[in-house]
This record gives sequence, structure tokens and C-alpha cells, in this order.
Amino acid sequence: MRHLIKTARALSRRELLLGTLALPALGPLSAFAKEGELSLALIGQCLIAHDLRMHPWPGYAALKARLRANDACFSDFEAVIQGPRAGAPTRVLDTLHTAEPVVLDCLTDLGVNLFATSNNHAYDLGTGGILDTMAALRERKLPFAGTGETLVAASAPAYRDTRNGRVAVVAAAAGAVREGGAATAQRAGVNELRSTSAGGLDAGDVQRMLDSLKLAARNSQVVIAYLHNHLWETDNSRTADWQREFARRCVDAGASVFVAHGAPLLHGVEMYRGAPLLHCLSSFIFQTRKAEGSYGDPNWESLIVECRFAGGKFQSARLVPVQLASVGVGGPDDMTTRGRPSPATSAQARATLDRLAALSQRLGHTLQRDGKVAILTRQS
Repeated sequence: MRHLIKTARALSRRELLLGTLALPALGPLSAFAKEGELSLALIGQCLIAHDLRMHPWPGYAALKARLRANDACFSDFEAVIQGPRAGAPTRVLDTLHTAEPVVLDCLTDLGVNLFATSNNHAYDLGTGGILDTMAALRERKLPFAGTGETLVAASAPAYRDTRNGRVAVVAAAAGAVREGGAATAQRAGVNELRSTSAGGLDAGDVQRMLDSLKLAARNSQVVIAYLHNHLWETDNSRTADWQREFARRCVDAGASVFVAHGAPLLHGVEMYRGAPLLHCLSSFIFQTRKAEGSYGDPNWESLIVECRFAGGKFQSARLVPVQLASVGVGGPDDMTTRGRPSPATSAQARATLDRLAALSQRLGHTLQRDGKVAILTRQS
């Protein structure tokens, strides 16, 4: 245990130096958020199964510095914590995503401090797994939204107080929530937005989400509307029209930014009434057990979206490319280091931003670029 703690707390001098040298690939850390502005990092979903700190790598220090430079950092925790109330697995091994509580310490060490838990893997160990995951987050005083002991609790906003204001998140999932996984008045579970036979989402479920966003807007300066979407189009890089409409309704209800995950790849971005709509941020950590070759190059691309807000209003954002390891250091069977993120090289950054620009153009948004990053502004 002592060895684990020592390893987790400190990288070697060499790794720290290498990480520092990697910083230019991400762009400068300073002079982005001005004094008094609230800075918020938004990253891809964290499908994490192992404590990444046990195998330090050059990119770790750079990413940690990047995320921790913000007032808050938000992600979706796409796994279930193994605890005393765990039920039988509800999935086959290669799509079963469970982890020990220490992975939450790994994420907070990186700087992630605000979570969504509404996703299709929350129920991988049954209702008991949902309860154990919530307990582990609460033990660490990590705010989360999207699951709860009841539907009312699962639908409620979660809040993170920062020196520059309060950030709220309201979270839900649509599609692939297994029978028994949705929260009800009597059962713990996920805040599910059910689909209709005509396409789109159930009107009552949507209204519940909008009401929670209005509540969050009354009690915080910045509000994240989060959707974990598995109602994919045939081309799963395409953003469904119903999601675009839903995102706009979230902004109308008080959301400062709309964020989605689900498909393990990037979707396009657009702006609405001065708010960014980030239709899918792919994965920030992707420790899938599926065989090498199950995914293509786009599934290993990601972004850090660094937003700044003044007076609760979105001002601008930098979209910084990140590259995930499609194969572990030890080869295809090394799952402990597979899917971990690193700063994108110049060539990787160009490829990621080229793809993002094309996806955004489909949505009518022309992506602004500044070297190895993209820029969103309120005037877009």
C-alpha cells in the first residue's frame, strides 16, 4: 500500500521533465482566463478500469497541468465501482466496465472534479453497483449528476463551487439503458430520457430535464447540460437532428454549454445564442477490452475544451487535441495502459482538427483554427 501511494503521488523526475516538455503541444497554459473569469475544462468520457498513475508516461504531467489550471473540470464516469452491494454482471466481459474506487482518485489527481454518471454502463453491476458508485463519489466529496436513489435525485443538478463562481451539471442518458437501470420513484438508477416510436425523446422526460436546468440556472453562474446518447444514427459520426433541437432547448432553459458523449468518437460543434453545443467529445480515457482493430483511428482522438465565462456568460473556448493509446505499452493484451491520453503531436492535432472541422461544417459551423488548437467565440 505504501508503495502504491508513493507511486501515485509522484512521477519520477524524468517523467515530470518529459511531461513539461510536452506542454507546447497543448499550447500555453497562461493568459487564457482573465482575472475573475471562471474557467471550465470539458473532456471526453472516462472509461477507466485501472489506476493510470501506476504506469507513469510522458504525457501525464502535461495533461494534469492543463486540467488543473481550470477552476473546474467535467467528464462522464463511464464505469461502475466494485463494492459490497454489487450484483451479477449485466454484460459480457468485453463490454463490462468495472473498476476499484482508486480510479476516482486517479481522475481527481488529474484534475477532474465534476462528474456525470448517467450512461449505459452505470448498471453493469445492477442497482447495487449504482449505489456503490455513488457512495464512492460521495466519500470523496465529488459532485455528480445523472444517477440517484430515486428519479427525483437522479434528475437533480449537482454543484461545484469554485473561487470564481458555481458550476452546475444536469445529466441524463438516452438509449441503451438496460431494463432495471433507470431510476424510478422507488428505485435507484439513471436519469433516462426515453425514446419514442416516432423518433426523438419522450416529452415528459425532456421537460424534467429542462426544469432541472432552470433550477440550476437560478443557483449557479455556469450550467452544463449533459446527455449520454446511444440513440445513434446509422453513421454514428452524424449528430441526429433531434439532439441538435434538444441541445437548443437546454440552452433556452438556462444551460451555458451543452455537452454530449456516447459514441466513442468526435462529433461536430456549433454555437447557439452564444453557447457552445459540443455534440460528442469522444473519450478522454478509453480502456476498452475489445480486440485491437475493433475501432478505427477516429475512436482514439479526443479534445480538451477549455471554456471561460464572465458574469455567467460564455466568452470563448480553446479546443485542444488529445491522442489516446490504441494499444497498451506491453502490446494488445496490456489493458492497464491501453486507452490512456497524451498531448497530440502536431500531425495528430492537424488530423483531429481537420476531422472536427468537416463534422462541424455539416452542422453549419465554420471552425476557427489557431495553429494546433481550434477556437470558439461568443460571436460565432
